[in-house]
Amino acid sequence: MAFEKKELKKKSENIADWYNDVVLKSELADYGPVRGTMVIRPYAYAIWESIQEALNRMMKTAGVQNAYFPMFIPMSYLQKEKEHVKGFSPELAVVTIGGGETLSEPLAVRPTSETIMYSMFKKWVSSYRDLPLLLNQWCNVVRWEKRTYLFLRTTEFLWQEGHTAHATHEDALAMVTQAHEWYRQIYEDYLALPVMMGTKSATEKFAGAIATYTIETLMPDGKSLQSGTSHDLGQNFSKAFDITFQNKEGTLDHVWQTSWGLTTRSLGGMFLAHGDDQGLILPPRVAPTQIVIVPITKANTDTTKLFIYIERIAHSLRELGIRVHVDMRDSMTIGRKFNEWEVKGVPMRLEIGEKEMNDECVTFVFRDGGEKQNLPMKGFVPEIQSMLDAMQKRLFAKQKKHLDDLTFDVSTWEEFTKIMSSTRGFIRALWCEDAACEKTIKEKTKATTRCLPLDAEKGTKQGTCIHCGKPATHRWIFGQSY
Repeated sequence: MAFEKKELKKKSENIADWYNDVVLKSELADYGPVRGTMVIRPYAYAIWESIQEALNRMMKTAGVQNAYFPMFIPMSYLQKEKEHVKGFSPELAVVTIGGGETLSEPLAVRPTSETIMYSMFKKWVSSYRDLPLLLNQWCNVVRWEKRTYLFLRTTEFLWQEGHTAHATHEDALAMVTQAHEWYRQIYEDYLALPVMMGTKSATEKFAGAIATYTIETLMPDGKSLQSGTSHDLGQNFSKAFDITFQNKEGTLDHVWQTSWGLTTRSLGGMFLAHGDDQGLILPPRVAPTQIVIVPITKANTDTTKLFIYIERIAHSLRELGIRVHVDMRDSMTIGRKFNEWEVKGVPMRLEIGEKEMNDECVTFVFRDGGEKQNLPMKGFVPEIQSMLDAMQKRLFAKQKKHLDDLTFDVSTWEEFTKIMSSTRGFIRALWCEDAACEKTIKEKTKATTRCLPLDAEKGTKQGTCIHCGKPATHRWIFGQSY
């Protein structure tokens, strides 16, 4: 479909309206016919593919293999781990009729795959020689959300879910922390989004886990986004599914397990964080098109030599592995082309006309701001990768400053409520770790415990809870979430 120039809502005026508008107008996604579903269009799916490629490289270095498991799960499987089924019951989509007949057992549409996968683990694992079992699948899941938001919270979404089984708890914990670190790398090194790393509270952890490790990102409006989680499942599921193995001593033991996942929510967080009033701003490392070349032509002139010059530039850049698109459309004005590529967030635009051709140079502008620049082509091509890397670093630095500026150490309840009713952000405060107190804080301020930072044990001192005044040992991160 041809790009239609329409006035884009301004991020500086209403970030929620802007976000929905830019997702649609930049052709990232569209609404599906079923409430809460979305169609991921090729432009966004290409970004998801780049995340898949990066994470697959990381996983495979650790011996994790990709597989696929069914999306229909017998309800009796979910019910084997009581905390797990209780946690997911409100979000389940259940099939009761198949082939025109009532099913003998209802089937849940995959909300997550622990239960369907672990029924197979039981068949595959019998000895320590079968361990570790390291599997991942890229798939869709369904969770019946009441309030949806394109990419950030949808009824159906895409993700990867890693599931592993180990002979010892130490080995499982090493896998949990490794996956946690992979997610940090994806967000910080590829999406240019700094993260807060830590563990979830008992209330907020994954249903069925003994501990959940999380990465949290901070959006422009001061709200936080849970961006990736890695779970220490202990032996909860292996006991429920009787996944045992004969250890080296010749006795039977239950395996120790992990699960971990990253979703297409990661795309939404990136879109929301880096855009401006003109549209998206995509980090160069994941942008489907890193450079767009727009020919500057004049009516009734021979453009043959110009297009040859442009193709020379494009060819030189592609040889370096740069993703380049030459906009040869003659049905659109140059101004509209500029507008389209700004909305789509392409990192760099080259403007090549007769002057550039005659001078053997290029005129370019970065999407994240700055004036047009001009360089000789011989100097531009060798430096292009370092120039794109510099933009990647600028985007990260801007978000890191935002994270630092909106992370507050708070010692009084008055400060806490004032921040949560104004700028929002991350609040670091002492908390008693009581679930009832946690619930009250959420009811009063809409703030939830986001995580206990990984370094929280270092140098902490006894104090009192920010809300109830009871004894508290750790400073937790609080924030309002999407």
